[in-house]
Amino acid sequence: MKRKQLESLLEDVERFSSPKINLEQYPTDPHLAANVLFTIQSGYADIEDRSVVELGAGCGVLSIGSILLGASHVIALEIDCDAVEDLRGNVEEFEIDNLDVIQCDVTASIPLRPRCCDTVIMNPPFGTKNNEGIDMVFLDRALEMSRGAVYSFHKTSTREFIQRRMKSHGYHVTVLAEMKFAIPQMYKIHRQREVMVAVDFIRVSADPP
Repeated sequence: MKRKQLESLLEDVERFSSPKINLEQYPTDPHLAANVLFTIQSGYADIEDRSVVELGAGCGVLSIGSILLGASHVIALEIDCDAVEDLRGNVEEFEIDNLDVIQCDVTASIPLRPRCCDTVIMNPPFGTKNNEGIDMVFLDRALEMSRGAVYSFHKTSTREFIQRRMKSHGYHVTVLAEMKFAIPQMYKIHRQREVMVAVDFIRVSADPP
């Protein structure tokens, strides 16, 4: 499948029917999703024939994209009941039978065993809504679950902190892309039509012995 074809298919993923600002629910752009998924597969072969988990899956664009790129099985974890319904609706529309949706709080407990998957992909909350540090909680959970690599988005301003923290735990951080996230005017508190946020797309993996 070509990148443009994947992007076109992901445009059919329905977005949040009832977005919640306290959960930092913003849709992942299909163009962005297609680009990062192709980066993961073309650069590291971490999707095709691999088991994948997405934390904070939202409406499931990264999970569905992983299936379309040949993942053997995907588990999508999401806390919000409305988003879970949106995600399940998208799975049904795409007629996918190897994607499981689990409603759970990633910051509390996850009903999956450690090292349960090959790859974790996520676009976690950045911790801007009275939940400072939640992005690192997501990252810690992801590392517990993955036998291989974790791919994640984080604010560029946190790069050095993440690199130091991961190095102290025996992990290596590779910045795969630096980008600008367009945060749309979705909620009443937003005064601008769009705000651009500097974001890193990173790969975290165990350092070689």
